[in-house]
Amino acid sequence: MASIDDKQHNDIAQWIALNQTPGLGNAGLCQLLAKFGSPEAIFSTSVNQLREIVDDEIAHKISQGVDIEVISPALNWLQKDNTHLVTLADDAYPKQLLEISNPPAVLYAIGNLQWLNHPSIAIVGSRSATPQGEKNAEDFAENLCNHGLCVISGMALGIDGAAHRGALKANGATIAVVGTGLDIVYPARHRDLAHKIAERGLIISEFPLGTPSKAQNFPRRNRVISGLSLGCLVVEANIDSGSLITARLAGEQGREVFAIPGSIHSPVAKGCHQLIKQGAKLVESTQDILEELKNMLPSDSPSGLMTKLNLKSSTSLEASTVLDFMGFDPINFETLLALSGLTTEALSSMLMVLELESKITTLAGGKYQRLV
Repeated sequence: MASIDDKQHNDIAQWIALNQTPGLGNAGLCQLLAKFGSPEAIFSTSVNQLREIVDDEIAHKISQGVDIEVISPALNWLQKDNTHLVTLADDAYPKQLLEISNPPAVLYAIGNLQWLNHPSIAIVGSRSATPQGEKNAEDFAENLCNHGLCVISGMALGIDGAAHRGALKANGATIAVVGTGLDIVYPARHRDLAHKIAERGLIISEFPLGTPSKAQNFPRRNRVISGLSLGCLVVEANIDSGSLITARLAGEQGREVFAIPGSIHSPVAKGCHQLIKQGAKLVESTQDILEELKNMLPSDSPSGLMTKLNLKSSTSLEASTVLDFMGFDPINFETLLALSGLTTEALSSMLMVLELESKITTLAGGKYQRLV
């Protein structure tokens, strides 16, 4: 076993080594950290003390120290551009995750870490989504991002992928939480989407590099999706959909749960209808979500977002002018922007306020409709 001289490098190596210790798992690692305080202290602890938390085999494995050869692929991966390791000890670790039980001790990440602590909403649903379901997910994601939220999903086929695409169409504020190592793109057909998310948003995983797609990984991934979010929107879901697990976890974590209703004859609406019966908020527009989330933002949320989600009077000359420009026919954002002469940010904020006051509504395709 090679020695490591650089303290920071050594610290990273110890986190990775613990994350990769066979049989330890995240819960075991968190118990060790709670008992001994840090990876350095864990590796300095006697086998007998380690046995108080873990079994004999794991205790002996840890007592042998860091095997550089085993963790070298991860260390080499961290030398690439835009790659990160975020641990419970880091300031960048998302505060929302600290509120859940069994938070991931380690997060591997590719992309922009600023999104980790940005107010966010999860959008999840069926892998076998209908075309309308995917369009709804994309439109909701785009609109919510335009109102300052980050969209979180699992990069799966169907609703997940549509949600990420909608966020990328807006300002790129999206996080993909995956159930594999970050050196693997799953599903493979989302390779191009993964590259776009890495460039503008963020991809994260608690699983060591090389971890393949396994069924047991996805409930663990789902608790991170819900845990990072202020609320969880289910767009379409079969009665046995994994997205219902995410919704259940969101409720258990104290997050708001939203669901879009559908036809009583549609299999992918039955999961949403079940959630609504159990108390999820029925959602018909982004206004329904924004009204709930305006009181849930943490006190240190970005001031711009607080302004956007704060209910204010829209009886100003500017608001009246925007309504006049809209007329009573559906109108898209770009046309309204040109007519009003407002900046993109000012118009987005004004439309949000008007929507919250039920003076306009958002239609499919990102168009707006005046109601008064």
